[in-house]
Amino acid sequence: MRKVWHPGTSRSRSKCHERTPSLIPRSRRSGAFRLNPGSKGEVNELFREWRPVHAKIGSEPRTNRWKVREFVVADPDVGATMRTELLRFNDAVERDPAIDAWMEEHPGEFGDIAHQWFEAMRKCGDEVRELLHDGCPVACLGDAPFGYVNVFTSHVNVGFFHGTALPDPARLLQGIGKFMRHVKLRPGTATNVAALSSLIDAAYSDIKARVEHG
Repeated sequence: MRKVWHPGTSRSRSKCHERTPSLIPRSRRSGAFRLNPGSKGEVNELFREWRPVHAKIGSEPRTNRWKVREFVVADPDVGATMRTELLRFNDAVERDPAIDAWMEEHPGEFGDIAHQWFEAMRKCGDEVRELLHDGCPVACLGDAPFGYVNVFTSHVNVGFFHGTALPDPARLLQGIGKFMRHVKLRPGTATNVAALSSLIDAAYSDIKARVEHG
C-alpha cells in the first residue's frame, strides 16, 4: 500500500511543499511508500483522479491527529491492467445518455474542453463504445477502455489506460503509475492539439492491437 500525504505546514518541513510528488520509503520490510504531493489540495486532487480509474483505495482522504492530509492507495494504476488480462467494462454502449447528462452538468470552459476531447475519442472508429464509470466519461473499444476525460477544480484530464505504451514526442503525458498517464489541460493555456490528437489515435490503435492479439 502507498500512503498519499501532505507533510503539514511546519517550518522544518517547508521544503517538502516545493517538491513535485515523490515516493518516500516508509518501511523496507513492508515495501510501503508515502507519496508526498506539494499541498493538501493535491492530496484531494490525486484521490479524485485515481478513484474513477480503479485504483485500489485503502482509505479516503482524511486529516489525521498531526493535521496531515492523507489517504492510502495500493497502486495508482487500474487494478486489472496490473495483470495480463485487459480491464473490461461490460456495460459500455454505443452512446451513453449518462455521459451527455454529465456534459450538461459541466458547463463553461472546463466542460467545453472535456467535451471536445471526448468527442475526439468517440470518432476514433465504429467500434468505439462508452460509459460513465465512477463519475467520468470513459471511451472503449468494445468493452476494453482506452481513454477518459474528467473535470477538476483547476484543470481537465484527458487520460489513457495504457498511457505508458504510447509514443509521446511532445512530452504531454503525466503520471507516476506503471500503466496510466494523463494530459492536463487548462483554459487560457495553449494546447498542442496535433500532439494530443495523435495520442488519442495511438491509444485507440494500441487497445485494438491488445484486443486482437489477446
